[in-house]
This record gives sequence, structure tokens and C-alpha cells, in this order.
Amino acid sequence: MQLELGISPCPNDTWIFYALANNKIDLPFDIKMYMADVEDLNIRARKGDIAVTKLSVAAMTNCLDEYILLRTGGALGRGCGPIIVTKKDACFQSAREPDKKVAIPGKLTTANMLLSLNNSLKGERVEMLFDEVMPAVQAGTVDAGVVIHEGRFTYEKFGLKKVLDLGQWWENTTGLPLPLGAIAVRRDLGMDVARQLEKAIRASLAYVQQNPDEATAYIKEHAQEMDDSVIKEHIATFVNEFSMELGADGEYAIQLMLEKAFEIAGKPMPDLPVFVTD
Repeated sequence: MQLELGISPCPNDTWIFYALANNKIDLPFDIKMYMADVEDLNIRARKGDIAVTKLSVAAMTNCLDEYILLRTGGALGRGCGPIIVTKKDACFQSAREPDKKVAIPGKLTTANMLLSLNNSLKGERVEMLFDEVMPAVQAGTVDAGVVIHEGRFTYEKFGLKKVLDLGQWWENTTGLPLPLGAIAVRRDLGMDVARQLEKAIRASLAYVQQNPDEATAYIKEHAQEMDDSVIKEHIATFVNEFSMELGADGEYAIQLMLEKAFEIAGKPMPDLPVFVTD
């Protein structure tokens, strides 16, 4: 059996899935890797045409009936959330005005949902790829932008300032780590396949932890032209104890995020198990 697996080209994903993507571990099935921006992965999951995929937790409002989440391989933690940036000489209050434009890295992203929950920016939301957000703010095409991934570490290079850390706001409000992304498996594949995938992803992460230098070339090949220090900081920030196993706090954080996402979407949350069972 061949399974298509979608991940982003970000260093945390290529780090976690390096061994799995490069046949370093034994698997009971063949893996076909698909690498794309997280919003592209969200859209594919909404269509249900990918077997296994990384997606934004908030995007599960569109596909919880078709997908179930694994307890490993995701992006969840503290100090890792999206931030809102503007030009250094911009007045943050002006971005609350309805005629202002705010760049977002996709409607289905957790970042966009956090923006709605926080309700800080009232302006028109302009969708674009995540790596286009900071250049757009810098150029004045938009008045503010919601930055994700390595943008946390590089926004000052674009002459921008941080005006709000949405991840910190979530942590202060809920007391929980922020669930950004998770690994979803199509329910029709069955629970046995889902459990095997959990085991395979944990083995992949354990392999790269034991052989970190081996993955360097693969990670840099797919990274968005980041220097070594940014790649290292990215992995250190987004790969943590929750990457191997969500644990009680991680599961509760995702459950709460899903409940809030369904509330914002104005849809009832399906009475279905969210996570793969043992």
C-alpha cells in the first residue's frame, strides 16, 4: 500500500520526517512525500484527497469528519505562535481601522483563527503565502501582517516591529501550549494504519535526534533560503516534547482550539473521536 504524506518545507517538518522521507526506517507501506505550503495542505485535506497530512489545527473544522489526528509529529508548544508585525514607524492603533489591510498566511490557518479570537485587527484580511507577508508589509502593500514560521526570527531584517505575539496571548489566556499544526490521517484508512503511522513518525524523529548532522542537507534543500542559525533556532523552537507525544496538555489544547474554531465557523463540532486510540 502506498500512502501520500503531506508536509511543509519548513525545517521543523523536514527534521521530523527526514528519516521517513529518506527510507531510513522500516515501514509496512510505501510513502509518497508531498511538500507544500501549509494552506495548500489545508485545502487538500478539505477535499479529502490526501491520505496523511500536516495541517493547521483550525482547519480541522473542514475535515474532522474525514480525518483523525495523531499524537505525534505536530507543531505545538510555548513561545512559538504567530506574531503581528507592522513597519517600525507605523501606529498599531491605525491597523484597527476597517479601511486598513492585514496580510494573513491563509484563511484556514491557525494564525488567522487566532487573529479572530484576539480581535485586535479590524481591517480587511488579504490572503497570501506565508513568505510573502513580510515583504508586503515592508512595501506598504498592507498595513500589518500575521507572521508565522521563521518570520518570528527574521522580521527585524525587513525593518518591521512586533506589535503583538498571538501565541503569547493564547498562552496567557488559556494557560495552555499553542497548537499550531497536527498530523491528520484519513479515517477510512482504519485505526491500524493510523497507529502504524504514529509509530513510524516517532521512529523518524528518534532517528534524526540520534543522527542530526545527517539531515542537514535535506533540511537546507527545502528551507526558504534561511541561514544556518535561523534553521537551528526554528527547529529548537518548533520541535519539542510535544513533537514526540502530545500528552494530556497537548491533547487538551487541541481540543479547546477545535471547540473555538467550530464556534467561529458557526458549525456544531461532530461527535467523533479527535485522536487515534491505542
